[in-house]
Amino acid sequence: MVLPPGTNGTVTSGAPRLALHAISRRYGGLQALDGASLNAAAGEVHALVGENGAGKTTLMKIAFGLETPDSGTMTLDGAPLAPRSPRDAMRAGIGMVQQHFALVDAMTVAENVALGGTGTLDLHATATLITRISADAGLPLDPHARVGTLPLSAQQRLEIVKALARNTHTLILDEPTAVLSPDESRDLLTWARRFADDGGTVILIAHKLREILSIADRITVLRRGRTILETRADATTETALAHAMLGLTPLAVRDKDGRRHTSIALRPTNPIITLRGVTATDENGAERLRDATLGVHAGEILGIAAIEGAGQRELLRVMAGRLTPLRGTATLPASIGWVPEDRHRDAVVLDATLLENLALRGAGSRKGLVAWNTLRGQAAAMMRERDVRAPEPNTTMRQLSGGNQQKFVIGRELADDPRALVVENPTRGLDIRATTSVHDALRAARDAGTAVVVYSSDLDEVLALADRIIVVAGGRTYDVPNDRDLVGRAMLDA
Repeated sequence: MVLPPGTNGTVTSGAPRLALHAISRRYGGLQALDGASLNAAAGEVHALVGENGAGKTTLMKIAFGLETPDSGTMTLDGAPLAPRSPRDAMRAGIGMVQQHFALVDAMTVAENVALGGTGTLDLHATATLITRISADAGLPLDPHARVGTLPLSAQQRLEIVKALARNTHTLILDEPTAVLSPDESRDLLTWARRFADDGGTVILIAHKLREILSIADRITVLRRGRTILETRADATTETALAHAMLGLTPLAVRDKDGRRHTSIALRPTNPIITLRGVTATDENGAERLRDATLGVHAGEILGIAAIEGAGQRELLRVMAGRLTPLRGTATLPASIGWVPEDRHRDAVVLDATLLENLALRGAGSRKGLVAWNTLRGQAAAMMRERDVRAPEPNTTMRQLSGGNQQKFVIGRELADDPRALVVENPTRGLDIRATTSVHDALRAARDAGTAVVVYSSDLDEVLALADRIIVVAGGRTYDVPNDRDLVGRAMLDA
């Protein structure tokens, strides 16, 4: 994607419009932000970049009043800023379009814009306002259309129009092109450039370095919650940005003929999981995985490395048998263990007992009565084997720590010796002891002959566990040697 250089925007001098200084935020044992700072001026597109978990979205949620910092200060046009809610931020002129849209599908465009407003509801006036803003901004929308019928690009336009309807001058865009086609991405970024040139401020959270350099005036890089670099876009390169993000130099991963690796060479033995030409869509119908061809073999851990939103979520769910490909074929074993990253939503019932949660194994495929006495013995044995620390199988899942919950889920998914195990972010939020236990379980499963697939947003975790690595970038899969520099380069070379 090529756009006019972002440095054509007019960047004001003096105090920045939005300044965040020494912001820190801790969630339990996780230090999400550690003295991070950012200064965004009027009239500029300011890119905020960093690897997964660097703290980008958390920092912007603080600016938008969705989170409260533990320490640090914020100013807006030189005056103190301390929003306690998004309403406070919007009153100050700050808007945020989050990666996951906050829309009500059953309502119309006008009704969604009116939500959160004050005074008497006047949908006619709201529709008139939407028509005017849409025309002025070049963001076409039908005020009377049901949101659930709109394509993703139109839903994103709606989120922007919602912000503009509240007189936003500082707009935060969190991964705005992740769900868009190349043409739609180009149109959105062209609009962002025009909004900044007219005096607005755009803070763009993104991963694609080439895209960032084509649109941004200045760039802030976060790494592990800290500000590593702040620079003008015309004073840096993809190489320098990648080094600041990951501590490496970005070069394309290519073969001796200069071509990108596009598939793995399958081993002589038959793989346990085989994908051939698999294309898959996300829950909104957007095509996220394209023409994936790969195999996973018994007795190996296949690591999946990717920047957030690159298509790895769909890849994992296809391999786990939870998502049907749009095109291509997925040959899977009859027994597959699946450990999703959000265990509370997708893996356990918090108010059910451990025994009842164990009974969920294979739910939907079993028939007949549950042999509770037999299952109770299996639960007790699994708890001992996996070091799940709870008084008894009748303990509710909610009473366990996060580490013990995760050890339980992995133990449950391995209880029937599945031929394959697919695991997503297995140690997110866990302490060192629980992390070590989970890693040991995954390696033991591999050594017992299970085909294990592991994705983690922590690249170092993937490198530590994997016997072989697949990088997902731009929806496509690449076979990459188990080398941090090469893997990191491939992840950024979408």
